[in-house]
Amino acid sequence: MLNIGKLDRRITIERQTQNTKPSGDVTKVWTPVATVWAEVLQQTASEFFTGYGEAETGTVIFRVRYRPGITTKDRVIYDGVAYGLKEIKTIGRRHALELRGEALK
Repeated sequence: MLNIGKLDRRITIERQTQNTKPSGDVTKVWTPVATVWAEVLQQTASEFFTGYGEAETGTVIFRVRYRPGITTKDRVIYDGVAYGLKEIKTIGRRHALELRGEALK
């Protein structure tokens, strides 16, 4: 269940859209879908090995009130950092969502 009192952080959920300029050029921009209150459940930095050496990723889990239409193609802006959504879980009977994000570089 969602404890409303713990929703003490503001996050913005954004979706990538395409704009067509008068010249015919198509540009992709991130457009805000919603700015909501969230609870930050976990904030870690995990290191892993890649083919080119060590890399570090920041993973954060955000808990928000249920909102339909959020997908892993969206991203979250929190504290000036963009997080790509890797996983979305519905809590209860559409009471809340857990958004697992990974910091984008």
